[in-house]
Amino acid sequence: MSVDRSEFRQGWKVVAASALGIGTGLSPIPFYTTGVFVAPLSAEFGWGVDQIMFSLVIMTFGAMIMGPVAGMAADRFGVRRVVLVSVLLFGVTLAGFALSNGSLTLFYVNWMLMAALGSGTLPITWTRAVNNWFNANRGLALGLSLLGTGLFGAFAKLYANYLIGIVGWRMAYVGLALLPLLLSLPVAYFLFRDVTDKGATGAPAKVVHRGFTLRQALGTYRFWVLAIAFVPIAFAVGGPIPNLEKILGSKGLDAQQAVQIASIIGPSVIAGRLIGGWLIDRFWAPAVAFVLLALPAAACLLLTGDGVTATPAIVAVLLIGFAAGVEYDILAFMVSRYYGMRAYGAIYGMMYGFFALGAGFGPFTFGRMFVQSGTYDTALIYGAIALLAGAALLLTMGRYPAPESLPEGDIRA
Repeated sequence: MSVDRSEFRQGWKVVAASALGIGTGLSPIPFYTTGVFVAPLSAEFGWGVDQIMFSLVIMTFGAMIMGPVAGMAADRFGVRRVVLVSVLLFGVTLAGFALSNGSLTLFYVNWMLMAALGSGTLPITWTRAVNNWFNANRGLALGLSLLGTGLFGAFAKLYANYLIGIVGWRMAYVGLALLPLLLSLPVAYFLFRDVTDKGATGAPAKVVHRGFTLRQALGTYRFWVLAIAFVPIAFAVGGPIPNLEKILGSKGLDAQQAVQIASIIGPSVIAGRLIGGWLIDRFWAPAVAFVLLALPAAACLLLTGDGVTATPAIVAVLLIGFAAGVEYDILAFMVSRYYGMRAYGAIYGMMYGFFALGAGFGPFTFGRMFVQSGTYDTALIYGAIALLAGAALLLTMGRYPAPESLPEGDIRA
């Protein structure tokens, strides 16, 4: 299958704006940088690693509740309005962590506010427009749009670590907040358009509202297969990432080396996005997912045992990052192929809630097991099993339905 360059000539602005918006949004920035803030927050307030990682659980609940709401709002009122408002509010609430005073309650409240108000920056919204602009190269376009998580995941981790060393952790939070406010907000304002928005020059023909409503999707077995499968997948992929510095440090690597190796995850996420996106345009997505998500189970096993050296640590981080690069675009792609675009935001938003459940509890569970036992090995073994189980479950999805067989009508149906 050749690349339809006309799709990219028409939709490159949307892909670029989406990559920047997703990359500086709620999905990667807090997730990839929380581990860097563990040491300074623990030193200043005496909080344990499990208490700090519990903030990601708080964020999970916010995303689970407000993610579907953001998706439905994008379906009904237009995705551009949702993302512009949410980018602004996400930046403001992220900067709010600089005002932390030692109260865990207030710290957690700010996490909930950030998740609720910043949910419109999740891939749920941006990928709706990307799916509408692209058909033949939808997987690759989604992969390119989601590259921002890898690029900014690596950059934000190093950037936050640098700022903490130069201006302290409080101003580091402000520096992170400037990324969405000064980068993605103006770019989205000028470049980001759905196909039906005013100013969407070169847009394909008006998209027909064909596909399942949320209510119809909830009544299909495929919805629950996807939902259940991505809970353990997100747990196993998401659990190690914010804990990487602590995992590597517990294996005998010094702090600076641990941060450097952990930052390699960014390029591997990028590779997962591009390779995974290219593959799902050409092969059955569940099979691609099985192979690419099952292999990183070996990464979890590489990090177990005493005295892990730099080489296996690098290989493990690369495999985990590759899986993190694949999971988002495969989920978005399968929602669009199996359920159509009629209520994409609502369906993907609900699906994202299950994904967030695994991703949110993963880091906390890994951190809690370390506090209780002094090692991450048990959590890593559970992660390997979860990856294999979740990936295998996706093989029961069946063929894509023919586009013309999908129901057509108003998204309120």
